[in-house]
Amino acid sequence: MYVCMCFAVCDRQIRSCIGRGARTVEEVGEATEAGTGCGGCQDHIDTLLTASLAPSELSELPATA
Repeated sequence: MYVCMCFAVCDRQIRSCIGRGARTVEEVGEATEAGTGCGGCQDHIDTLLTASLAPSELSELPATA
């Protein structure tokens, strides 16, 4: 799915960029140009960053039998 229509950047490209070490919307923009046009996709990029970088809430739950 396209995240950035200005530069035709899809979610897979952004996730790959995050996997290679991007930690901010600006870093994603530098690597992919996403978010550097009109800026309308920056919130979506931020959401992808948060989802990729935040620890899973499930991993913090106690294990039960």
